[in-house]
Amino acid sequence: MEVSIEVYGMTCGHCQKRVADAVSSLEGVESVDVNLEAERATVNFDPEKVSLEDIKEAVLKAGYSTEREKETEKDNEEIHVKSSEPAMAEEKKGQVLESSDRAMEKVEGKVLEDSQACPLTEACIAAEEEAPRTSGQKTGLKEITLGVSGMTCSACALNIEKVLKKKKGVDSANVNLELGRAKVSFDPSLVSPLEIEEAIESIGYKVEKDKVTLNIQGMSCASCAANIEKILNKTEGVISASVNLPLEKAVVEFNSALISVRGIIAAIQGIGYGASVQAETVEYEDRERISRDAEIRRQRNNLIIAFLLGIPVAVGNMSMMFPSLMMYVPSILMDPVVLFILTSLILLFPGRQFFVGTFRGFKHGVTDMNLLIAAGTGSAYLISVAATFLDLGPGYDILYYETVALLILFIVFGRYLEARARGRTSEAIRKLMGLRAKTSRIIVDGVEKEVPVEEVVVGDTVVVRPGEKIPVDGIVTEGSSAVDESMITGESIPVEKSEGDTVIGATINRTGSFRFRATKVGADTALAQIIKLVEAAQITKAPIQRIADVFAGNFIVAVHIIALIAFFFWFFLGYWHYGVGESESLRGTSPFLFSLLIAITVLVISCPCAVGLATPAAIMVGTGKGAENGILIKGGEALERAHKLDTIVFDKTGTLTEGTPKLTDIFAVFGRDEREVLFIAATAEKGSEHPLGEAIVRGADERNISLAETNNFRSLPGKGIEAYIKGQKVLLGTRKLMEENAVSFEELKAEMRKLEENGKTAMLVAIGGEAIGLVAVADTLKDNSREAVDTLKKMGIEVVMITGDNAITAGAIAAEVGIPRVLAEVLPEDKANEIKKLQEEGKLVGMVGDGINDAPALIQSDVGIAMGAGTDVAMESAKIVLIKNDPRDVVAALRLSRLTIRKIKQNLIWAFGYNTIGIPIAAGVLYPVFHRILITPELAAAFMALSSVSVTTNSLLMKRSKIK
Repeated sequence: MEVSIEVYGMTCGHCQKRVADAVSSLEGVESVDVNLEAERATVNFDPEKVSLEDIKEAVLKAGYSTEREKETEKDNEEIHVKSSEPAMAEEKKGQVLESSDRAMEKVEGKVLEDSQACPLTEACIAAEEEAPRTSGQKTGLKEITLGVSGMTCSACALNIEKVLKKKKGVDSANVNLELGRAKVSFDPSLVSPLEIEEAIESIGYKVEKDKVTLNIQGMSCASCAANIEKILNKTEGVISASVNLPLEKAVVEFNSALISVRGIIAAIQGIGYGASVQAETVEYEDRERISRDAEIRRQRNNLIIAFLLGIPVAVGNMSMMFPSLMMYVPSILMDPVVLFILTSLILLFPGRQFFVGTFRGFKHGVTDMNLLIAAGTGSAYLISVAATFLDLGPGYDILYYETVALLILFIVFGRYLEARARGRTSEAIRKLMGLRAKTSRIIVDGVEKEVPVEEVVVGDTVVVRPGEKIPVDGIVTEGSSAVDESMITGESIPVEKSEGDTVIGATINRTGSFRFRATKVGADTALAQIIKLVEAAQITKAPIQRIADVFAGNFIVAVHIIALIAFFFWFFLGYWHYGVGESESLRGTSPFLFSLLIAITVLVISCPCAVGLATPAAIMVGTGKGAENGILIKGGEALERAHKLDTIVFDKTGTLTEGTPKLTDIFAVFGRDEREVLFIAATAEKGSEHPLGEAIVRGADERNISLAETNNFRSLPGKGIEAYIKGQKVLLGTRKLMEENAVSFEELKAEMRKLEENGKTAMLVAIGGEAIGLVAVADTLKDNSREAVDTLKKMGIEVVMITGDNAITAGAIAAEVGIPRVLAEVLPEDKANEIKKLQEEGKLVGMVGDGINDAPALIQSDVGIAMGAGTDVAMESAKIVLIKNDPRDVVAALRLSRLTIRKIKQNLIWAFGYNTIGIPIAAGVLYPVFHRILITPELAAAFMALSSVSVTTNSLLMKRSKIK
């Protein structure tokens, strides 16, 4: 019988070959013809030996689909079946090439058969047009995520978005400053990823690339290397490829948002060569760290230069303003020419970034804080230079070099701190990536072979030994073990696994060896999906941040408009109308110099020192106070959001509970003693490494019970243990274990059920064939959990508990701690969705957790709060970390947030108050009325300093407040 079935998901000749191999391996299959372009496989088979469903199952196991997504049921089931004679032998598709020149001719457009020199097939030429694609939400749109370095403020992110949105074909752009990432949705028929990268780089930012080194097998001539380079350079997502024939290596620069390392390997294998990841190659994982470290070093060097040159400038310039200081300052520092040279060096090196950024922004019609910094420092510098080398008349011989030096010093210091802080926000992703297994042991032709995890494909049989990481997701086919899934689920008790059970990549095998069939690899694994969720949540920008971006740009533009208006008013009208030239103090000053002085004063007085300090000064004091109380807060956004929270969601394990099993109950049958029951149970478990057994042994130790010796200890996965004490057989475990050994436990059933309903793990204890009692182990509640929940309720905050436990166990814990709303039996990947549902109810949600499985939920929540004793990934994903692991610190964090926000608002009132009053006065509005009042740049600098001092002092007052 001959049947034709649809096969979806194939992208290259490697896929085509894999489908053919999977189907032809079935007994009863006589021939297979797989057509890549038609997405169809024609199979000739014996229906008595193999069925159509078996063939479909083989395709599915190979990692492909026989049903098109979102297709109607009618189309889905459309299969063309017809009876026919056995198929004729397959025709040859090409001939062996005799020279590399002929090979290259065939590469350009011909179909080739397996060739020793250059085995490039028609299927792989077609695959060039079928490269991996990332689809967007709209029809025909694609999404890519690019790493971007060089951003320094929220206006930078806004500028990149503006430039990208101007590109024809770009549908949307979302730039995250802290992560340094840009998520772009675009129409590939109108704009290419390369053009998007060029647009970002054209305004002074850098797009980071991924790089990987591959070992290549099967090359025999220079044409082979050229063909691999050709196929890779035509594969979407690959930026450049360089193949070295003598070393048999390929260095590939690529965009991980468009293609993975697995995709690159598949493209090479699709044209008949072998490829594998070079074991020591980690460039593509370390790209972000290298970029971040480079930016930190750059700003650190700028800071050192600004400090070494700026302090002498400030001391020398200020001593000229305050004669009483002159006797303490070397005369050389009071020389205007020396100050000019030192200040010029500051502008040339640490300050150059502001002027370069401003220039690039002008080229594309965008502005950011670089413009205001450049305008303020540049104006103060120019008027100081003019005062140094030109005679501007009375009252205009004052130097402002210290304004330039200190302003650049403070701003560079801020950028250095920002670079360090922003780098930590993406640590969550790197920590998650670090959990992945590097290699895997698979069965190839009946022999175990160790390969890089990137080479594992769906359907491979994987072998895992005790203590090893499970490399990919799969289903156990042989053997049994206890697997520690705490890094994914957050649950501390290992899960028993046997044939048919699912295992998760990156979890750790504790006891036995087993084999499993790989079902999800690469980007499809549970860990990869968690990474994807964390990245997606991090890139999404908060509405408050967008408002700040827009305000920053408008503020800069408004200040320059005011400065220009003031200049033209005084130059054309004010100078003459108000008799400026007749003033004794200004006599001889030209209209141009006077008007320029007014404009410069406006820029200097509006320089964003106080506005810039308003938030960070309060945040620095607030975060410092938090650290003193064991509360680590990662930036102002967390503090800004935390005070608005109306719902707090607690993860159960490790957050409300201790996170480790503890012996809670001992029950003895009539005629037996509880200490005897615990003695026998703990003695039997003495040699066990299982957390439940360790909890029982610790319980005996706490009760000062000395243990005896055991013999013939045996672990029975999924059931319990067996051991011998003084020749008597001891059993400890489940009901099934007792039933298999014909041990009656009728009088213990009621007590066991009661303990289990309270969320505890109860284990029966038997010796000599007689059940003598039971012991119960549970993850116990923290001492302060109840107090923390009660306080939050009094603050008017709704408290919710979320857990993967069953409803009975979850309900028991929630009732004990006083939480009315429980979200139970929530899978790790669904926790973020539950948070999203709460947010859709109009709630502002804070998530408190400690496990890797909590990371997406921590990011999805409005404010993620992690326990300090939890995993590194949870702490990196959260915005607030509670070092002392005390639930009551959640309350303290909210109080600190409210206090800090109150100070930020006060600071902003001070800062904008100074600007609101100072800018009009600097523009000269009081000059015509109140005794010819005019603010000079000197007074403007004093006002600016005064506003900064006021903001800083107000922030420091927070240290006196109590949050506990």
